[in-house]
Amino acid sequence: MSVLPAGMPTEEESGERSELVTGFSRGMAVIRCFSATKPFLTIAEVARGADLNRSTARRLLRTLEAENYVGFQEGRYFLRAGILELGYSYLSAASVDDMLQGRLFEIAEHVRESCTAAVLDGHEAVFVARAQTTHPRVTMLALTVGTRIPAYLTAAGRVLLAEIGDDELEDYLSTEAFRQATPRTVANGNDLRENIRAIRGQGHCVLDQEIELGMRACAVPVRRPGRPALAISISSHASRGTVESVRRDHLPALEEAARELEKIFTLRY
Repeated sequence: MSVLPAGMPTEEESGERSELVTGFSRGMAVIRCFSATKPFLTIAEVARGADLNRSTARRLLRTLEAENYVGFQEGRYFLRAGILELGYSYLSAASVDDMLQGRLFEIAEHVRESCTAAVLDGHEAVFVARAQTTHPRVTMLALTVGTRIPAYLTAAGRVLLAEIGDDELEDYLSTEAFRQATPRTVANGNDLRENIRAIRGQGHCVLDQEIELGMRACAVPVRRPGRPALAISISSHASRGTVESVRRDHLPALEEAARELEKIFTLRY
């Protein structure tokens, strides 16, 4: 009986290895480099994490980017929601809350402003998630998880009011105790009804210094099958742009994220 030298693969092991696709294995190693604590990575960091040379890491990242599995921003790569298409098992094992938080962080880093998610609870918008950009910014209103604000005073709240039925909206308008937070606040039922109808038609809301002078916000709805909608929003200081620049620079990022999150909620629920 012949004896193979130590460390040499057996015929069976060699057959098993010949079935492996090295490129696919390396691609999965690249994906596994990303985590909640390391959501943004450079090519060099991916190469080290996946034990690859930079050239191979770059080609794999570019391939994943072309397939919409990763994105690229300011010299760093990050996982996109398209990664979920690799299998429903991943989605089942992952926390939707974690994916929401991760997407908010992507938006915050992209636009360099804080990003929040809110749901409607009675007459109030309740903020359930928040991501702060790593780029220092002057902010005014402190929106933390759990903060409750009258729905009509926030962009997220108005988007959520636009998602409820007409009867429920009329009940809200007839019972809300409106107050003039700033000279710009829409603080009466008739004007707010018209504003909410406009939001329904355009699919988003931009508030210009209605809750606090110097603060603007943009929000869009995220619809969930069988569940009330939530809203995602970006807040910014008025000194950093105009209402038009908010629509140009912030709204597309929110709309893209809303589409991706709706796909996730559709699969999950």
